[in-house]
Amino acid sequence: MRDQEPAPLDAERRLSTKEAAELLGVKPETVYAYVSRGQLSSRRVTGGRGSTFDAREVEALARRNRRESAGSSPSGGELSVRTRITLIESDRYYYRGVDAVDLATRHTYEEVAEWLWTGRMRPGTTFTAPAASVAVARRAVDTLPEHAAPTDLLRVATIAAATADPLRFDLSEDAVLGTARTLIPTLVAALPPAGHDRRDEGPLAHRLWTRLSPRKDPDEASLRALDTALALLVDHDLAASTLAVRVAASARAHAYAAVSAGLGVIEGPLHGAASGLAHRLLVDVLDQGDAAPVIADELRAGRRIPGLGHRLYAAEDPRARALFALLEQIPRAEPALLAARDIVETTARHAPLHANVDLALAVLTTSCGMPPTAGETIFAVARTAGWIAHALEEYGERPLRMRPSGLYAGPKPPQPLPE
Repeated sequence: MRDQEPAPLDAERRLSTKEAAELLGVKPETVYAYVSRGQLSSRRVTGGRGSTFDAREVEALARRNRRESAGSSPSGGELSVRTRITLIESDRYYYRGVDAVDLATRHTYEEVAEWLWTGRMRPGTTFTAPAASVAVARRAVDTLPEHAAPTDLLRVATIAAATADPLRFDLSEDAVLGTARTLIPTLVAALPPAGHDRRDEGPLAHRLWTRLSPRKDPDEASLRALDTALALLVDHDLAASTLAVRVAASARAHAYAAVSAGLGVIEGPLHGAASGLAHRLLVDVLDQGDAAPVIADELRAGRRIPGLGHRLYAAEDPRARALFALLEQIPRAEPALLAARDIVETTARHAPLHANVDLALAVLTTSCGMPPTAGETIFAVARTAGWIAHALEEYGERPLRMRPSGLYAGPKPPQPLPE
């Protein structure tokens, strides 16, 4: 028996937080999480504390949530995708059943990537880029204008590397793993240096540092934080970019093309580019010495506060918690850490939201002298390993299964020919 739809709400009525939570069937703090993700708009109560919400928006969101929780699409197909890679539950996440934070804090990015791909740990593994692949990728990247975004550089480098690989159409597991182990270091090698000589040997995080920070002699704590950030971000279940990768792999696109699909999605402000917004917010707070006026300006402009809240975690993002713990060991990161804490505490006065990994990345990039786009670069390089894992998994499924049917809502045919 279907649940009865509630009667339409008064279009002019505004709901309290308690009323909105009851209609949505969630806790009050989850209502504010919807606001932080741009799924609801709120209005502060005049002369008091708390917020009100548009009744029509809340009702529409409740209907969407009911449809999604039904577990099937209009065409009868499953909305979920079976995977053995990442599990997220109870404010923790796991890579192949192993706590991802434990893996990331005890192993290098390359070792965690290997675990994700094969389920085997290969201590001391490092990725090496073929000279021919690096050469063609660098030539392609060098043709781009100086203002090109990191994802522009990485997309072009990916396509260029594909042209140098005559075996790219081999979708066997061994061939795809070979591609993965060379593509990721090729992407890093193709990035321009950050004011000093490139480093093309050693752990991948050390090589990436020379592309992101102008500081020539990084301390071990900073390098460890960067390496751990990469490992923490390797995968996060079916994020939007990962779903795009699986769709491409379902059509049997080769691994380079599948990665390119992910890079095309990751550039959105609600995905990979979110860390850059958090970086700029953090810099504004550091410049003004107080989060309150900066937060007020953001809210006055109708913008959500970047770096706060996550739809999959009711408490603090475990990736943020792990990264903050490492950053606390870096003396020069203290101002940025205090500014981040100020942002969380100031916003918590009306929206009980926790820090997410974008805010932690912003502290890392700010304290290491990196540009606002550095977090997006870290995110894209890290997630490439996860995309390869999902592409490999999808290659083992029925081809073209990622093909939902549209629910047509246009004019009923037949319609007359247009004049």
